Formats: sequence, C-alpha cells, structure tokens
Amino acid sequence: MNNIVSMKDVSFIRNQQEILKDIQFTIEKGQHWGILGLNGSGKTSLLNMINGYHFPSTGEISVLGNPFGKTNLPELRKKIGFVSSAIDRFSDIVNQESVLRVVISGKFASFGIYEKITDEDWDRAAALLKKLRLSYLSKKPFHLLSQGEQRRVLIARSLMSNPKLLIFDEPCSGLDILSREELLQLIPEITQEDCHILYVTHHIEELVEEISHVLLLKDGEIVAAGPKQEVLTDELLSETFKIPLKIRWEAGRPSLSIIKS
Repeated sequence: MNNIVSMKDVSFIRNQQEILKDIQFTIEKGQHWGILGLNGSGKTSLLNMINGYHFPSTGEISVLGNPFGKTNLPELRKKIGFVSSAIDRFSDIVNQESVLRVVISGKFASFGIYEKITDEDWDRAAALLKKLRLSYLSKKPFHLLSQGEQRRVLIARSLMSNPKLLIFDEPCSGLDILSREELLQLIPEITQEDCHILYVTHHIEELVEEISHVLLLKDGEIVAAGPKQEVLTDELLSETFKIPLKIRWEAGRPSLSIIKS
C-alpha cells in the first residue's frame, strides 16, 4: 500500500450543485497533509468522502488500499481515526462515561461501548493515556474535563484502533491558546505511531512542522497541492482566501497578515 488516500477525477454533486470538481488528490505513505479553504470550499465534503459517508458523483476513491465500491466501509472506518469539535453532538452518551471508557470506545468506532472489552483493550487504553500524558484523567467523568482536556482525550480515543490515517477536522475550534498548543504538541508523538495525519483548519498557524504537505481548496476546486513550503505562498493563499495576504514563518510554523491597500 503506497497510497494512503487516492482520489482520481472526483466530483461531488448535491441538490444539483457541484460541491467538488475534478479532484485529483493523493496522500502517499509518510506524508502528513493540511487542508485550507474558506467555509463552503468543499473541505467537509472531502472528509466525508474519505470516511465513506458520501460517494463521489464521478471518479474513483481508494483509502488505505481499499477501493470504494469493493470495500466494507464500517470496517474501513475502524482503521481511520477522527477528531472533531463536531463530536459534541454525541455528548449525551460520552458524558456518562469515564475517560478510560471513552478511549476504549475508539476501538469499535462507536460512542458508548456495546461489545466485550478485553484485558488487552484496558491495557492499550491505559498505555495511550500514559503516552499522551493523560493518565491523571483516566477515572474522571468525561463531562468534568475542560474543553482542551476533552479534545486531547478524543485524540487518545482515535488512536485506540491503531489507525493508519487520523483526520483532524478543526480540532482546535473554540480552544484558548494554551489548550490549542497542548493539543498541537501531541502531533509529533502521533506521527511516531506510523499514523498519517490529515489536518483541516481555518488557521494556518496550526500547521506544525510535522505537516509536510498542504491542499488549498476554493469553491470546490484545488488551487494547489504539494509540499508545504511550495504551496503556502502569498499568491496562492491570497487566491484561496480571496483577500490579499502575506505569509510569515517562525520556528517552522506559518502565520498570515492582511495586506492593507
């Protein structure tokens, strides 16, 4: 399996509107990608297709060597980790669980646990909490955690099934600066788990050094895709965000400022 994700000639049409157009996108083994674009650019639809929640209107998709149309999608999703602020919609279930049980539920790609937990599952969950410096939270009810702690626990949950692909969908949304940086500091450890990262954000400064490649989306089309330093330019970012921008780099991380006319 050389390609983690492969999308060829992909389009996605909903309610007679073309959401994605002629997408050619490949994540190769060893790469970690960021995705940037305005609201409505197609980022969420792209993620939903990679997760198998939407099928392309045209084109071919393969994820972790599994071509869509010939794949058991529920089983495939167990190999894909997912961290998102949208997880809040399952709060009624998650809030009743301890941190340790929330982490274990990641093995089954479910919220709540409806299958038998083995001794190996307990050990794996405890080891993940230790690795991510969260052991002190293991017995605490999930709903008593701060927002930043909850997101970090959800990262541990996403790693429970040893995923080869981990999708971050705006994971720092709503977090303060300290909580954001604590979450981003976990990314180097995740990449050591032989796990490929797909990181979607509105905030370019969240693209830490480990993110090697970037995809820019505008109005459902790819503006540019490739190595981070080649794609994150003043010209390409200004086109993507439809406003004059200037990029700066500090300690391997980019940031943006608006060019005033």
